[in-house]
Amino acid sequence: MKTKHELELYLHIPFCVKKCNYCDFLSFSADEQMQREYAKALMREIEYYGSLMRERRVSTIYIGGGTPSWLDCDLLIRILDCVYRNFSVMQDAEISMECNPGTITREKMGDYRNAGINRLSIGLQSANGEELQILGRIHTYEQFLKTYELARNCGFSNVNVDLMSGLPHQTYEKFAKTLHQVVRLKPEHISVYTLIIEKGTPFYEQYKFDAVKQEAGMDTEVLPNEEEAYRMMKGTQEILSKAGYEQYEISNFAKPGFACRHNVGYWTRENYLGMGLGAASLIDNVRYRNVADIYSYIEESAHIGLKELAYTQMENGKPVDRMVMGTGLHETGEVLSRKSQMEEFMFLGLRMREGTSRSAFEQEFGISIDGVYGEILQKLRDEELLEVQAGRIKLTERGMDLGNYCMAQFLLEES
Repeated sequence: MKTKHELELYLHIPFCVKKCNYCDFLSFSADEQMQREYAKALMREIEYYGSLMRERRVSTIYIGGGTPSWLDCDLLIRILDCVYRNFSVMQDAEISMECNPGTITREKMGDYRNAGINRLSIGLQSANGEELQILGRIHTYEQFLKTYELARNCGFSNVNVDLMSGLPHQTYEKFAKTLHQVVRLKPEHISVYTLIIEKGTPFYEQYKFDAVKQEAGMDTEVLPNEEEAYRMMKGTQEILSKAGYEQYEISNFAKPGFACRHNVGYWTRENYLGMGLGAASLIDNVRYRNVADIYSYIEESAHIGLKELAYTQMENGKPVDRMVMGTGLHETGEVLSRKSQMEEFMFLGLRMREGTSRSAFEQEFGISIDGVYGEILQKLRDEELLEVQAGRIKLTERGMDLGNYCMAQFLLEES
């Protein structure tokens, strides 16, 4: 179990070759000059927080994006070196980086390994060429295979492959074929996310009405209908379970001992510091988010320092102005109420197969979980959606299928 003196770091690299048709992440293409300016700004932020948090031991580092592997390799190595110089990184820290096929060379892969990166997350999404084109991905399945082989040849023994289900024109049979192809490669970890049609993306303009039909359980024209999407979800569990993968969280499957430590930290509400454009943090029950405009980020990083942030919090259904200490890089800051902390404890913990701990809840909040959620727990147990085993509270198979309904039960009324 982690301690309050441990810290997770997230570094955001917002650059990519081009934005995919489904993507609503904070990412965009940029020239070499902009990438250099951004790297300098990120290193200034790293140096600043390193001076404030040197006493905290860093247990995980996650480099996400965007496409971090698209960034000039020398810049990425300098950024990591800056982290090592300014933070107390644990010797056994998990250091992950996202990468995409089509942006990797053998030289880059070797440099990543030498720089201390010990876990790769490769964005495949689909092994079907037509589906990759629909998604707007820049790579082919064959390029993915070359990237995967490079990772193995360069000594990476902890590799995740990202997949996506529920794509336009996708059937269960097509998705199962992708799963079987990936399983044959024996990665240590597989993430399977269901496509969500987000506003502001090309997919939203193309499929927004179909997405509404899908959610309502109606017949769809392009997206898989509700029944087909359910078949994909259950088929994923069955195929990966038979291949030796444990579903330790709603969307994540791992070989024994290879669950992503960084993401588990998010779900158990460990302290994490996000640095870079739009990055989010949770430090001692205060949530921050950095500015999302790259020019503002670069400008503010030049004279970073503590200052008061104004934000609005809803209290008893009414907006109340609050102040919280942050930096000029922070766009928002919020001290989480005790109510919000309890809700998050349940929402996030129940995403995991092992669920939440009764003793951890009591240790965190000084009250038994039954004293807060007793009636709700009994209700969900009666509905066979939740079970209690060895001091842990977790969703049943049916409860996982009805996850949104179950999570909603843990919203607390304003006191």
